[in-house]
Amino acid sequence: MLKKGAYVSPLALATWFINHADRDAGEAVTHLKLQKLIYYAEAWFLANFDQSLTNEKFQAWAHGPVSPTVYAKYRDSGWDALSPEKPKPIPENLVGFLSEVYEQYGQLGAKKLEALTHKEDPWKVTRGGLPPEAKCTEPIDRLLMRNFYAERIGKKRIKTLQD
Repeated sequence: MLKKGAYVSPLALATWFINHADRDAGEAVTHLKLQKLIYYAEAWFLANFDQSLTNEKFQAWAHGPVSPTVYAKYRDSGWDALSPEKPKPIPENLVGFLSEVYEQYGQLGAKKLEALTHKEDPWKVTRGGLPPEAKCTEPIDRLLMRNFYAERIGKKRIKTLQD
């Protein structure tokens, strides 16, 4: 799907998800929801293709997985819906994949997505025994992500990733 060593920037993914929302149907993408959509895109890309979609590791923050780059751009938006932006380049062969991710997770609200990530091993294991609201910038291991989500689609665990 991507050439070895090729990645999509987290900000390009962010722009794609923001612009993909059907505002006429009442869909909105907040900063919190955006973080989870990008996380699930990375998680399912790892699960399906055994390689990373983005070159940035997610961190196990209190409200779920976070891309620091995306956080830096949208942190002042609060709970407001993010407005459409000028698209950033996304490989055409990824559009169908990203659409599937949005179809599965886009109908869920930000807090529902947060709760979902909190039940899943990649976030839980990375945070260890930290209290729910404790600060944590520990990166979520990509191999842990890959194996957790790959097992959900019947794939075997692997010991190393290609990238």
